[in-house]
Amino acid sequence: MRMTYLVHIVAGTLGLLAGYVALYAAKGGRLHRKSGMLFVWTMLTMALFGMTIAVVRGIAPAINVPAALLTSSMSITALTTVRPLTFGSRWLASLGDLRLMRSGPLNGARRLARHLWRMCFALFVAALSASVQFVKMVPEEYRIRSLFVLPVLAVLVTMFYWLWRIRIRRRLQGIVGVIAPEPV
Repeated sequence: MRMTYLVHIVAGTLGLLAGYVALYAAKGGRLHRKSGMLFVWTMLTMALFGMTIAVVRGIAPAINVPAALLTSSMSITALTTVRPLTFGSRWLASLGDLRLMRSGPLNGARRLARHLWRMCFALFVAALSASVQFVKMVPEEYRIRSLFVLPVLAVLVTMFYWLWRIRIRRRLQGIVGVIAPEPV
Protein backbone atom coordinates (compact mmCIF):
# COMPACT_ATOMS: atom_id res chain seq x y z
CA MET A 1 0.00 0.00 0.00
CA ARG A 2 2.97 2.34 0.50
CA MET A 3 3.69 2.19 -3.23
CA THR A 4 0.07 3.17 -3.91
CA TYR A 5 0.47 6.25 -1.72
CA LEU A 6 3.77 7.11 -3.38
CA VAL A 7 2.32 6.87 -6.90
CA HIS A 8 -0.72 8.90 -5.81
CA ILE A 9 1.44 11.66 -4.30
CA VAL A 10 3.95 11.79 -7.17
CA ALA A 11 1.21 11.78 -9.82
CA GLY A 12 -0.71 14.47 -7.92
CA THR A 13 2.37 16.65 -7.57
CA LEU A 14 3.28 16.29 -11.25
CA GLY A 15 -0.34 16.89 -12.16
CA LEU A 16 -0.49 20.12 -10.19
CA LEU A 17 2.76 21.38 -11.69
CA ALA A 18 1.69 20.44 -15.24
CA GLY A 19 -1.76 21.94 -14.66
CA TYR A 20 -0.39 25.28 -13.53
CA VAL A 21 2.07 25.35 -16.43
CA ALA A 22 -0.77 24.66 -18.89
CA LEU A 23 -2.95 27.24 -17.17
CA TYR A 24 -0.37 30.02 -17.60
CA ALA A 25 1.36 28.96 -20.86
CA ALA A 26 0.42 30.47 -24.25
CA LYS A 27 -2.86 28.79 -25.13
CA GLY A 28 -2.51 26.30 -27.97
CA GLY A 29 1.28 26.53 -27.98
CA ARG A 30 3.64 23.59 -27.66
CA LEU A 31 4.23 24.05 -23.92
CA HIS A 32 0.49 24.32 -23.28
CA ARG A 33 -0.28 21.15 -25.25
CA LYS A 34 2.54 19.09 -23.74
CA SER A 35 1.86 20.14 -20.16
CA GLY A 36 -1.88 19.69 -20.75
CA MET A 37 -1.37 16.10 -21.88
CA LEU A 38 0.90 15.44 -18.90
CA PHE A 39 -1.80 16.95 -16.69
CA VAL A 40 -4.49 14.61 -18.08
CA TRP A 41 -2.38 11.47 -17.67
CA THR A 42 -1.17 12.36 -14.19
CA MET A 43 -4.68 13.32 -13.06
CA LEU A 44 -6.00 9.97 -14.27
CA THR A 45 -3.19 8.15 -12.48
CA MET A 46 -3.63 10.19 -9.32
CA ALA A 47 -7.41 9.66 -9.34
CA LEU A 48 -7.14 5.91 -9.92
CA PHE A 49 -4.65 5.44 -7.10
CA GLY A 50 -6.53 7.83 -4.81
CA MET A 51 -9.75 5.93 -5.41
CA THR A 52 -7.95 2.67 -4.68
CA ILE A 53 -6.64 4.07 -1.39
CA ALA A 54 -10.12 5.35 -0.47
CA VAL A 55 -11.78 2.00 -1.15
CA VAL A 56 -9.11 -0.35 0.26
CA ARG A 57 -8.14 1.71 3.31
CA GLY A 58 -11.61 3.21 3.87
CA ILE A 59 -10.31 6.79 3.81
CA ALA A 60 -13.45 8.89 3.30
CA PRO A 61 -14.73 6.82 0.35
CA ALA A 62 -17.97 8.81 0.25
CA ILE A 63 -15.94 11.90 -0.68
CA ASN A 64 -12.84 10.52 -2.39
CA VAL A 65 -14.46 8.03 -4.80
CA PRO A 66 -16.85 10.62 -6.34
CA ALA A 67 -14.02 13.19 -6.41
CA ALA A 68 -11.77 10.72 -8.27
CA LEU A 69 -14.50 9.83 -10.76
CA LEU A 70 -15.41 13.48 -11.32
CA THR A 71 -11.78 14.55 -11.77
CA SER A 72 -11.20 11.71 -14.24
CA SER A 73 -14.36 12.54 -16.16
CA MET A 74 -13.53 16.25 -16.36
CA SER A 75 -9.97 15.54 -17.53
CA ILE A 76 -11.04 13.08 -20.23
CA THR A 77 -13.92 15.16 -21.57
CA ALA A 78 -11.79 18.32 -21.54
CA LEU A 79 -9.20 16.51 -23.64
CA THR A 80 -11.76 15.12 -26.07
CA THR A 81 -13.23 18.60 -26.49
CA VAL A 82 -10.03 19.80 -28.18
CA ARG A 83 -8.79 16.42 -29.46
CA PRO A 84 -11.85 14.55 -30.64
CA LEU A 85 -11.58 10.80 -30.75
CA THR A 86 -12.07 8.85 -33.96
CA PHE A 87 -15.67 8.28 -35.03
CA GLY A 88 -15.83 4.71 -33.75
CA SER A 89 -14.77 5.58 -30.22
CA ARG A 90 -16.35 9.04 -29.88
CA TRP A 91 -19.53 7.70 -28.25
CA LEU A 92 -17.52 6.32 -25.32
CA ALA A 93 -16.28 9.76 -24.29
CA SER A 94 -19.70 11.37 -24.75
CA LEU A 95 -21.82 8.69 -23.10
CA GLY A 96 -22.85 10.91 -20.20
CA ASP A 97 -23.10 14.14 -22.17
CA LEU A 98 -26.43 13.90 -24.00
CA ARG A 99 -26.49 17.54 -25.04
CA LEU A 100 -23.19 17.18 -26.86
CA MET A 101 -24.33 13.94 -28.49
CA ARG A 102 -27.46 15.67 -29.81
CA SER A 103 -25.84 18.89 -30.98
CA GLY A 104 -22.53 17.55 -32.28
CA PRO A 105 -19.05 18.89 -31.61
CA LEU A 106 -18.68 22.45 -30.34
CA ASN A 107 -16.78 25.08 -32.29
CA GLY A 108 -14.92 28.28 -31.54
CA ALA A 109 -15.40 30.00 -28.19
CA ARG A 110 -17.92 27.45 -26.88
CA ARG A 111 -15.45 24.63 -27.53
CA LEU A 112 -12.62 26.47 -25.78
CA ALA A 113 -14.84 27.42 -22.84
CA ARG A 114 -15.87 23.78 -22.35
CA HIS A 115 -12.24 22.68 -22.47
CA LEU A 116 -11.19 25.45 -20.09
CA TRP A 117 -13.75 24.97 -17.35
CA ARG A 118 -13.39 21.19 -17.36
CA MET A 119 -9.59 21.27 -17.10
CA CYS A 120 -9.75 24.01 -14.48
CA PHE A 121 -12.31 22.10 -12.47
CA ALA A 122 -10.04 19.03 -12.40
CA LEU A 123 -7.11 21.26 -11.38
CA PHE A 124 -9.30 22.94 -8.75
CA VAL A 125 -10.19 19.57 -7.17
CA ALA A 126 -6.52 18.53 -7.14
CA ALA A 127 -5.36 21.87 -5.70
CA LEU A 128 -8.06 21.83 -3.03
CA SER A 129 -7.20 18.27 -2.06
CA ALA A 130 -3.49 19.04 -1.90
CA SER A 131 -4.10 22.18 0.18
CA VAL A 132 -6.19 20.21 2.69
CA GLN A 133 -3.44 17.58 3.01
CA PHE A 134 -0.71 20.19 3.40
CA VAL A 135 -2.65 21.95 6.15
CA LYS A 136 -2.80 18.65 8.05
CA MET A 137 0.94 18.09 7.66
CA VAL A 138 2.18 21.53 8.74
CA PRO A 139 2.36 22.10 12.52
CA GLU A 140 -0.22 24.57 13.83
CA GLU A 141 2.34 27.23 14.81
CA TYR A 142 3.71 27.37 11.24
CA ARG A 143 0.42 27.46 9.37
CA ILE A 144 -0.38 30.52 7.34
CA ARG A 145 -3.86 29.66 6.14
CA SER A 146 -3.92 32.22 3.35
CA LEU A 147 -0.94 30.51 1.70
CA PHE A 148 -2.87 27.25 1.48
CA VAL A 149 -5.78 29.01 -0.21
CA LEU A 150 -3.67 30.76 -2.87
CA PRO A 151 -3.25 27.74 -5.24
CA VAL A 152 -7.00 27.14 -5.23
CA LEU A 153 -7.81 30.83 -5.78
CA ALA A 154 -5.24 31.05 -8.57
CA VAL A 155 -7.11 28.34 -10.49
CA LEU A 156 -10.50 30.01 -10.01
CA VAL A 157 -9.35 33.54 -10.82
CA THR A 158 -7.48 32.42 -13.94
CA MET A 159 -10.40 30.26 -15.10
CA PHE A 160 -12.86 33.16 -14.71
CA TYR A 161 -10.46 35.47 -16.56
CA TRP A 162 -10.23 33.11 -19.54
CA LEU A 163 -13.98 32.40 -19.53
CA TRP A 164 -14.64 36.13 -19.51
CA ARG A 165 -12.14 36.68 -22.30
CA ILE A 166 -13.44 33.84 -24.48
CA ARG A 167 -17.20 33.84 -23.80
CA ILE A 168 -18.05 37.41 -22.80
CA ARG A 169 -15.46 39.45 -24.68
CA ARG A 170 -15.28 36.87 -27.48
CA ARG A 171 -11.61 37.58 -27.93
CA LEU A 172 -9.56 34.69 -29.27
CA GLN A 173 -6.63 36.83 -30.37
CA GLY A 174 -3.34 35.57 -29.00
CA ILE A 175 -4.49 31.99 -28.65
CA VAL A 176 -2.29 29.79 -30.82
CA GLY A 177 -3.95 27.23 -33.06
CA VAL A 178 -7.62 28.08 -32.56
CA ILE A 179 -9.27 26.04 -35.27
CA ALA A 180 -12.47 24.07 -35.48
CA PRO A 181 -12.15 20.31 -35.22
CA GLU A 182 -12.22 18.40 -38.47
CA PRO A 183 -15.58 16.81 -39.26
CA VAL A 184 -15.76 13.15 -38.38
